[in-house]
Parts: sequence; C-alpha cells; structure tokens
Amino acid sequence: MYIAMNRFPIATGFEDSFVEIWRTRDSKLDTVPGFIEFKMLKGPEIEGGRVFVSHSKWESYESFHAWTESDAFKAAHGKSRAPEGTYLGPPKFEGFEIV
Repeated sequence: MYIAMNRFPIATGFEDSFVEIWRTRDSKLDTVPGFIEFKMLKGPEIEGGRVFVSHSKWESYESFHAWTESDAFKAAHGKSRAPEGTYLGPPKFEGFEIV
C-alpha cells in the first residue's frame, strides 16, 4: 500500500476558500484503478497561516504513479485555481510505502 501526501501552507483568511476548492472539485479519483481513499487534513497554525495536507491511499506506488500521468489527473488539476495570495509557498509532496 502507498500513501501520497501534499503539504499546503495556506495564508490566514484563505483557509475556507481553499477547503471549498477541494470540497467541490471533480477529482476523478473514484475512477482510477488502485485508488482507495482521500482526505484533506487541517493541520497546525504556522506563521502567517495554517498547514493543510492532502492524504490519499493507494493499492501500490505503481497505481499512484499511473494516476499522476493520466488524463484524469490532468483534468482534476487543470481547472481548480485558488485566488492569488492563498498559498504561502509551493506544496511539498511526501510519499510513503506501508511496511
């Protein structure tokens, strides 16, 4: 099993709009072979904002990697745009194999 996570530093005042973008986007994940589960996690406050973490569970790294190269991935990531000033920096990816 594989866990894929992205850490998003979100500026104060943009938290609700960030969550709404994720809540309403058409992720296409439910159509992807090997996908198990997705959660958006609200993390601790940081200087100037708060950390959010996307957490997805996959049958394998190969399933996750195939998703990142699929048309469904491009469609899900190509439409949602956050208002300027939402991000305090770029997202940081972390991937984990379950042992």
